Amino acid sequence: MTTISGKADPVVRAVTFNDVAESLIAGLRDFQAAPCYGMALGAIYCAAGIAILLSVTSLGMSYLAYPLAAGFALLGPFVAVGFYEISRKREAGETATFSDIIKAMTSRGEIGWMAFVTLFIFIMWMYQARFLMALFFGLNASFTSLTQFIAVVLTTNTGLLFLLAGNMIGAFLAVVLFSLTVVSFPLLLDRDVDCVTAMVTSVRAVVRSPVPLLGWAAMIVVLLVLAALPFFLGLIVVLPVLGHTTWHLYRRIIMPAPAAAN
Repeated sequence: MTTISGKADPVVRAVTFNDVAESLIAGLRDFQAAPCYGMALGAIYCAAGIAILLSVTSLGMSYLAYPLAAGFALLGPFVAVGFYEISRKREAGETATFSDIIKAMTSRGEIGWMAFVTLFIFIMWMYQARFLMALFFGLNASFTSLTQFIAVVLTTNTGLLFLLAGNMIGAFLAVVLFSLTVVSFPLLLDRDVDCVTAMVTSVRAVVRSPVPLLGWAAMIVVLLVLAALPFFLGLIVVLPVLGHTTWHLYRRIIMPAPAAAN
């Protein structure tokens, strides 16, 4: 098989839970070796989340706080490109600079296209949240505060059905995005491939090792939820660790290019 550009497709290897655990250990080491850049990127992501929530609250749309907080994590794969670059440089015995990180996130058009994919799925998530609100609570439904919204959702049958439907659709979108991005972003950073090939390779990786990788996806969700509870502040540490770990997991999933193997 060949890519759109005529090059051979990346070779996907099966991984186990042991690979996930060892990648997590390696990710923690990368974070310990270069915590400043990781925490800075995590802080920017955290600040963006806080700003969005404050904005919807000030506009009287606090009921969107939950879907925004949940959906904001969908943008994480693009932010993680900076962490991949830190790990990639460290792997080569080099130290990444801030300019290296910015260049990695902005210099390749294919990474930009992948960022568009993550943004598109985030927009889909927000539209389905608004659609479900209109479906369950009516077109003119409004809530004066986040507290009122939470009370309605958790104490009424309609609210519980809304929560169930929203979380099921959200879980589906999260699995789709995870399958498209778990390998694609690091692959685009590491090799000269197109974004379609990167996404197809990422899906192939999940199909090849569904249980370990979906287990890793579940772990990501749990860690992100716990990190987001204290007003996103936990993301300052959790996000870089997850990013570094994903890079090392990518190395275990994708065989080295033939030239690099010699």
